[in-house]
Amino acid sequence: MALNPTRRRSAAAVLTAALLVPLAACGNDGSDQGGEARKRKGAAAGAPPADLTVLAAASLTDVFKAAGAAYEKENPGTRITFSFAGSQELIAQVRQGAPADALVTADTRSMDSVRAETGTPAVIARNRLVIATTEGNPRAVDELKDLGDPKLKVVLAAPEVPAGKYSRKILDAQKIAVKPVSQEPNVRAVLSKVELGEADAGLVYKTDAAGAPDKVDAVDIPDAQNAVAQYPAATLKQSRNTEAAAAFVAWLSSPKAQKILQDAGFQKP
Repeated sequence: MALNPTRRRSAAAVLTAALLVPLAACGNDGSDQGGEARKRKGAAAGAPPADLTVLAAASLTDVFKAAGAAYEKENPGTRITFSFAGSQELIAQVRQGAPADALVTADTRSMDSVRAETGTPAVIARNRLVIATTEGNPRAVDELKDLGDPKLKVVLAAPEVPAGKYSRKILDAQKIAVKPVSQEPNVRAVLSKVELGEADAGLVYKTDAAGAPDKVDAVDIPDAQNAVAQYPAATLKQSRNTEAAAAFVAWLSSPKAQKILQDAGFQKP
């Protein structure tokens, strides 16, 4: 039986709608496949490419350069610029509104001080102090109490620097009086003073001394006399690349990033 014009138009509309449903589904599949392709190319959780600026503690200088290169290789189109400094300097930058996307400090207290400016932090690594001496340890520094020798030129990080706080904590706990010849703005500056022979010894992180094996010797400090440094990482609310920043911060806890950190001497979170 022939359909009247009205019924023909209704049937055509139904048929058109039916044909469009699978086409729309194909369109969604195409987008999903694009997302999967990005993941296969290394995109972290489908995060968009971005130029990220990460404020990071000075003691992370060497390992983060390696980690950043690995992340960029996994995520084509993403570029990471690190700004390394003492944690107290990084906090000042955050408070001044410096353009950045993520923050990694060498202690939880520094991170907590800008809690209103960050996302939820996660500890990505730990570290411990060692005594760095000039190569060959000519002054025969064997233990922590040797730093109390007034004839020994000792350099420490400044009291407001996490490494300086940890240093004072362990020295005070052992009742060791040390009058440093200088107090430096970050732990890398302490290491540099020892490397250059401007100091006989200094307290630095284990990873710092491990990065300069031909320039300094490292004297271990027993766990019972030592302090554990924690490194929290968080996104910054002022970031213009929130999704990409969150992906990088999350990646720092991934197995690959953890291997890079631990190969450099950092301890598990």
